[in-house]
Amino acid sequence: MTRALISFDTELSAGLYQRGADARANYESSILGRCREGDFGIHFQMDMLERHGLTGVYFVDPMPALVYGPAIIDAIVQPIVARGHEVQLHIHTEWLAFAKFNPAGRLVGRNIGDFPLAAQKKLIALARDILVGAGAPKPIAFRAGNFGANDDTLRAAAALGFRFDSSFNGAYRGRGCDISLDAGNLGMRDHEGVCEVPVSGLMDRANRFRPAQLCAMSEEEMRDALDHSAASGAIQFSAFSHSFELLSRDRKVANRLAIVRMEALCRAVADDPRLSSGGFVTLPAPPARPRRIQVAAPKPLRTLRRVIQQGFGHLAHEVRYVRDLVAVTVNSSRWGKVLGGVFLAIA
Repeated sequence: MTRALISFDTELSAGLYQRGADARANYESSILGRCREGDFGIHFQMDMLERHGLTGVYFVDPMPALVYGPAIIDAIVQPIVARGHEVQLHIHTEWLAFAKFNPAGRLVGRNIGDFPLAAQKKLIALARDILVGAGAPKPIAFRAGNFGANDDTLRAAAALGFRFDSSFNGAYRGRGCDISLDAGNLGMRDHEGVCEVPVSGLMDRANRFRPAQLCAMSEEEMRDALDHSAASGAIQFSAFSHSFELLSRDRKVANRLAIVRMEALCRAVADDPRLSSGGFVTLPAPPARPRRIQVAAPKPLRTLRRVIQQGFGHLAHEVRYVRDLVAVTVNSSRWGKVLGGVFLAIA
């Protein structure tokens, strides 16, 4: 049976911090997924998972504690643990540039893989301790922020007792992900002392990997990738999202397309007898000679359908944005009311 790992990189935004957001505003946007239509973050995601009888994995980044303090990590971790979902370790080293205390000395970098091995061990150990201090069980799985890991990252994780890493994403090869594995194999296998659990996906055109991410794949592509993994006898199918991914890019409204895709993924996992739901704690290790899981081949019409679908999704958001601008104009001037009324009638 194939384990469907549905994971969420759960992180505050360093960009929002740089733009002046305080801890509360960053938490509401990045974790609660709050917009004028409601909340579409981790609680909304857990609600949907639970409706389908599924368990999610939340890779939580504790590094913002170095800037905002540890209480904000407590607020992220404790509701996830209380609801029975899994918390594992994520790390975004961008926060070191703003931190009062840097365990790596003066070293900074966008990715954990930018640091030497000794510094990586210190950073991962510190992040793990913050996570456990927030109420999470001791993590056994690690994922690098931006998938920016290298072989030293896996060595560091192994030295600290981690059993699994999930930082290998074929879409990020050459763009920060420097783990020396074959991107054409989606199977779990041991590497540098840990079991690597790569992000699943398919080829959406020749020589281009499309990861199993809500905002990257259509329902059709996700279903095909899921079916391919199960039919190939894969131990796992690893799909991922973010705590804020059910919002539009500007985070002002809900991303209805992503919400529909998540619902479809949950339904597909729940309805397929070849699949089980769960996290890393009960994930079986690969055999001594693990099976190679080849990436599914591209289907040009399937790719075209997704491109068209996403184009309409972005257009729908832009129309809502323009309508909001018109509404402001309507309320601000006499001529605005006339012109705005014309637009609203045809939009």
